[in-house]
Amino acid sequence: MGLFGPLKPLARAESDGKALAKTLSWPHLMALGIGGIIGTGIYSLTGTGAGLAGPGVLVSFALCGLVCACAALCYTEMSTLIPTAGSAYTYTYSAIGEVAAWVVGWALILEYSLACSTVAVSWSAHLFGWLHDGIGLQLPAMLMNAPHAGGLINLPAVLVSLAVMGLLLIGARESATLNILLVIIKIVALGAFIFFALPAVKAGNFDPFAPYGFLAHEVEGKKYGIMAAAAIVFFAFFGFDAVSTSAEEAKNPGRDLTIGILGSMGVSTLIYMLVAGAAIGAVDFRQFAFSGEALPHVLRELGQPLFASLVGGAALVALPSVILVMMYGQSRIFFVMARDGLLPQAVAKVNKKGSPALITTLTGLFVAAFAGIFPLDEIAALSNAGTLIAFVAVALSMLILRKKLPDAERSFKTPAHWLVALITIGGCAFIFSSLQVKAQLFTLIWMAIGLVVYFSYGKWHSRLKKGA
Repeated sequence: MGLFGPLKPLARAESDGKALAKTLSWPHLMALGIGGIIGTGIYSLTGTGAGLAGPGVLVSFALCGLVCACAALCYTEMSTLIPTAGSAYTYTYSAIGEVAAWVVGWALILEYSLACSTVAVSWSAHLFGWLHDGIGLQLPAMLMNAPHAGGLINLPAVLVSLAVMGLLLIGARESATLNILLVIIKIVALGAFIFFALPAVKAGNFDPFAPYGFLAHEVEGKKYGIMAAAAIVFFAFFGFDAVSTSAEEAKNPGRDLTIGILGSMGVSTLIYMLVAGAAIGAVDFRQFAFSGEALPHVLRELGQPLFASLVGGAALVALPSVILVMMYGQSRIFFVMARDGLLPQAVAKVNKKGSPALITTLTGLFVAAFAGIFPLDEIAALSNAGTLIAFVAVALSMLILRKKLPDAERSFKTPAHWLVALITIGGCAFIFSSLQVKAQLFTLIWMAIGLVVYFSYGKWHSRLKKGA
């Protein structure tokens, strides 16, 4: 029994049709990580971040990369120590207790579901730009914009969410294999962008470097500054944690998870810094600030309409891979919470392919609803809040289990683990304080609702408390 309820054993065999099939190897996991990380963050939030911080958004990306790199080290140790599905939720359950695990699982619902919605909205913006500027086709504004922008519904965002849901229902291995192809397309497109933007870089575009300062501060109800941008572009890095949700489906967890998490984080961070630096240096940031399709926008400003269309087209093909990774992660979190009894057992059933079909369907419908109604920056901020909570929980769980179980077998051990954990916890707290006040308040309300659900249902149906 922990301070926050019963503790889950580090490893637990599942049966009765509630075990996930081991079908993934390290190339699948590394592609899942890169597929989740490289997407909306660099394709779209570069523009949003530049609007909030100017050229200083490069520092925002660097700070987020540092915090996420430390979090990735914590995740790698925990995922090889506890190679079962559930990610931060499962780690917290084993280290801190059931109530804390529920809070983290509820936060992960916020993270993954809204991450999917964010990317779907970004995909819709790229579709609009590609159709309008590429082939001169204008779709009805009422069906391209959410209510906040004067439309009825963002129909493309809804449709792409449902399409990815259908793909996931086919099976994890098939989805992960297709994801490898989509990741290759994304990297090639970003390489093309760097090739055309780097020669146009001018030192003058970096001056002033931080027009809105470092710390987040409000101007007409919106927070500006390098840290305000960091609180938004933080979204760009956290796809690696979706890899840890696949731990139960990894063929060789110790090797595959280590390569998948750390490898995807390293490759993605390098690409991010190159792309963001080229975009800021090539064009005055004011020309693409808050653009929903920043990279094609930059190429059009550079007089490269053809390649702008190609990069935009690549985004249309490849961005759904981010939705796939996040929706995959969300369905696995729901699945494990249901398997533990904290959500209705019916959603923990898997089909003949070893995939949780019902929960995947429910997740897809939830994602589509949010994507059709809410704006990109607000969804990203809310998703970030859930992620920050999860990262703090994983760092704390690593420290607790290092103390309680120092001799437990760990395929990977985080170096300087106290320093890495403190950077993760402190960095996440600082970034959370820089979020828009609206996002902070919504997060607190969401967590309060979660506690009500737990104490009215989960507490009484927990398999651990029933001795199952």
